[in-house]
Amino acid sequence: MSETAAELARRVAALQYRRNVGMMLLDPAGLVLVGHRVDTKADAWQMPQGGIDDGEEPEQALWRELKEEVGTDKATVLARARDWMPYDFPLDLQPGLWGGRFRGQTQMWFLLRFTGTDADLALDIHEREFTHTRWVRPEELPGLVVGFKRDTYRKVLQEFAPYLRGPSVNTD
Repeated sequence: MSETAAELARRVAALQYRRNVGMMLLDPAGLVLVGHRVDTKADAWQMPQGGIDDGEEPEQALWRELKEEVGTDKATVLARARDWMPYDFPLDLQPGLWGGRFRGQTQMWFLLRFTGTDADLALDIHEREFTHTRWVRPEELPGLVVGFKRDTYRKVLQEFAPYLRGPSVNTD
């Protein structure tokens, strides 16, 4: 017997969030690194992010995930978000993500200054998550990410706005 949409929504609402770190990596010009996801044909970009392993602190996960996703640890931490930022997976995607064990992710975001060069970036250090990367203006971020992450990206921009260069960042 197939689960109804209402039953699925109730079941998912009872699930926990997967703990995760997100990294806003700024270059010297104030541009942000984004990667095009390998698991989609859509024009889906995101900042590096990844799960926190059991027994791992968020800052430990930050450095491990940065190295795994973009192949470098050449960065310094400028700021850490004040609070965790949760988002829910769309109901149609939730059963296929991490075996359906999580309703979404709750992320601790870090703002980093990249101290390396583009030659220091390597996307194949670990299981490849991005086909390629590029540097974008912060205000472009919400328009580049999949819809269910847009509010989180707007919150990240608001959180780190004092550190971002140029005119005020429009998060609409």
